[in-house]
Amino acid sequence: MKKLFSSLPFRLLLGIVIGILCGLVFPESIMKVIVTLQYIMGQLITFCVPLIIIGFIAPSITKLGANASRLLGVAVVIAYVSSICAAFMSTAAGYALIPHLSIDTSVAGLRDLPPVVFELNIPQIMSVMSALVLSVLVGLAATWTKSQKTIDILAEFQNIVLDIVGKIIIPVLPFYIASTFCNLSYEGMITRQLPAFLQIIVIVMVGHYIWLAVLYLLAGAYSGENPWEVLRHYGPAYLTAVGTMSSAATLAVALDGARKSKVLRHDMVSFGIPLFANIHLCGSVLTEVFFCMTISKILYGQLPSVGTMILFCLLLGIFAIGAPGVPGGTVMASLGLITGVLLFDDAGTALMLAIFALQDSFGTACNVTGDGALTLMLTGYVEKHGIKDENIQSPIL
Repeated sequence: MKKLFSSLPFRLLLGIVIGILCGLVFPESIMKVIVTLQYIMGQLITFCVPLIIIGFIAPSITKLGANASRLLGVAVVIAYVSSICAAFMSTAAGYALIPHLSIDTSVAGLRDLPPVVFELNIPQIMSVMSALVLSVLVGLAATWTKSQKTIDILAEFQNIVLDIVGKIIIPVLPFYIASTFCNLSYEGMITRQLPAFLQIIVIVMVGHYIWLAVLYLLAGAYSGENPWEVLRHYGPAYLTAVGTMSSAATLAVALDGARKSKVLRHDMVSFGIPLFANIHLCGSVLTEVFFCMTISKILYGQLPSVGTMILFCLLLGIFAIGAPGVPGGTVMASLGLITGVLLFDDAGTALMLAIFALQDSFGTACNVTGDGALTLMLTGYVEKHGIKDENIQSPIL
């Protein structure tokens, strides 16, 4: 029972249920307190966004640069291409399907939320795009100059940010999400949109399986090997990912399964699986894109423009490379994009965090299983280019 209550999905689900029930019965006087608490927690989360971007992106660039090689370059490119192509597929599905879902965007009959009791503004130390550009420039410059002190400082800063996320942001999330759903329930929005939430979760899971099929078929065609000989060993890794919601926690199981495959070179398994566990997040990216489009339709009455979604997908692929392989890593790393590119407010951000986290286990399982396909592509690449086994070390980021 203790393990159940310590589970993030359970706490988020509990927060959603409690928030919805409270929103149905709380009077306006109590809602003033709830609205104020949600506002303060939202300010805290927003303040941490640039820190998360710098802490995730810059150190990841230095680690990639320190191990730069032709194979590393190929691995990063195919991971990025896989993520953005999954995002574009999800975007196309969003434009095709979301307008036909039972989403009520009218505000007639909704109650107005009471104003906050007091405002506690916590401005960000810099804008989201400034944080992204700074992360890229500092990471590249540290790699070019081989500045070990800077690289070490960035690594330490990443540890600090991970602790901030793990010990402050994550524990606050269930309360933030509970207050958000309490507000939505008080307004009357939740009772209208519950069927839409269930539909999008099913659609996203189908999208995961379609993208995995595409990846393995492409990997088999490129390598000339049977992709089923890789995929059939990924059952335990898939189930482990569903249970842990973490690519990092699933790494040992994924390595064990990949090593059983007769068509994967062992040096590519040792090199590719740990690397892709950190930089290849196709399932999480696919999920986030579709959810963002749906929430935009639900809360703001329209889908983002095509140009906005293209920019969002291209940048999200970069953020996915720098995101940690921990529960919710992708959406936490990309909060700046959600607020800065899609212009989501506190309600939209909280709703995104909630529904993403509730199915994040399946997105992680898609990520982990897709790593096998990319490793098969690497195997095909080294065989075609005559690269011999030199016992490449595993670059665990």
